[in-house]
Amino acid sequence: MVDESLLKELKAAQDAGATAAKPEDLMRVFKFIKEISTENEDLKEELEDMDIAIQMVITDADYKFWLTVKEGDLDFGEGDVDNPSFTMSSNLEVGAGIMMGEVDATSAYMAGDITVEGNLQDAMAFQEIIELALEAYEDLAEDL
Repeated sequence: MVDESLLKELKAAQDAGATAAKPEDLMRVFKFIKEISTENEDLKEELEDMDIAIQMVITDADYKFWLTVKEGDLDFGEGDVDNPSFTMSSNLEVGAGIMMGEVDATSAYMAGDITVEGNLQDAMAFQEIIELALEAYEDLAEDL
């Protein structure tokens, strides 16, 4: 079961918008993804055969965090990850916008608002994880 206080924190961050985001808001999104990944069948299925390590860099906040998925098990944290499948770099507003569903990652990439170094297929798989988690969040947020 997803922690209700986490849902409320995410809702407050989403209501404030990406322009008001803080780096810890991104970590809350990852915490939500980890919690919902044990409950949501679509997300579980997506993660099942995945083996990726994602490094995210927020350029204007000097902040790094990571997410790994291996055999359906998802983990995350601050700092650097060993051997990332890809590294995504952006400013905080764009990164938060992607994580909160305000910014389309593909459009941001094409516009040069994010850079991706490494495996683009894994980056696209990560976007699918975000989209599935956002759908699950929207369903749960309706009850808040």
